[in-house]
Amino acid sequence: MRVALHTRVRADRIDEYEAAHREVPGELVAAIRAAGAHSWTIWRSGTDLFHLLECEDYAALLAALEKLPVNIAWQARMAELLDVIHDYSAEGSDASLPVVWELP
Repeated sequence: MRVALHTRVRADRIDEYEAAHREVPGELVAAIRAAGAHSWTIWRSGTDLFHLLECEDYAALLAALEKLPVNIAWQARMAELLDVIHDYSAEGSDASLPVVWELP
């Protein structure tokens, strides 16, 4: 399945946000893959961030990551950098952007 998300980085923290994503902990990357993610791309336009995640089951992925210490630490770090924070817990699994159109 494909999941699109929208978040917003704080204007004064863009450089820190991008630096953090150059250093995503290997343990977190491995956990995201083990939870069923095939790919995750984030684009930035100004302060708007658009995520496209391809995974087996988004709700299951979030549930698998929710209590992992490496993910808890990462989410705390992101909370300092973001204005609009997506709920990356199992409760946030229905927060993806709705599909408006796809090329047939």
